Amino acid sequence: MATKAATVAVDFARIYSSLGLGKETISALQAFRKRHADAQRLQQVYSGQPTNVDFTHYRSVLKNKAIVDEAEKLLKDFKPVTYDVNAHIKAIETFEAKAVAKAQETEQKIDIELKQLQDTLANIEQARPFDQLTTEDVAQAHPRIKEAVETMLKKGKWTVPGYKEKFGDLNLM
Repeated sequence: MATKAATVAVDFARIYSSLGLGKETISALQAFRKRHADAQRLQQVYSGQPTNVDFTHYRSVLKNKAIVDEAEKLLKDFKPVTYDVNAHIKAIETFEAKAVAKAQETEQKIDIELKQLQDTLANIEQARPFDQLTTEDVAQAHPRIKEAVETMLKKGKWTVPGYKEKFGDLNLM
């Protein structure tokens, strides 16, 4: 009962979104959960049914007693097949190890990216307001802009290519 209550209390949608799982992984997990729920439902249905067979009832109902005897013999001789699941367990453990390694690698990448984002945020917070910047400040930050402007001045170009197409012409005449 405790596991059922724990299963109900788990918010899988929040888990999927917080872990950042891909669509394929989420759909595979949902399919697995559905198969598990179906298997549990079937187990509950069949566990409530009786498992013994009343052969005396069938002998009294059927005319052919040999069939009942053969069925009883087959049931007594029946041994369920056992499977060696060690190979599957090893495959699952290997997959789990790879998943954990991939998760740790992703964690390291996210930590690096998070540090870069925090550095960028600190840089933005410490930057001067835009209205206090001078053209020399911009030229120092991006020397290519200064080079491009000097090249345009040398060639006698006074307009920026693509400016009119993007922002329109502001001439009144």
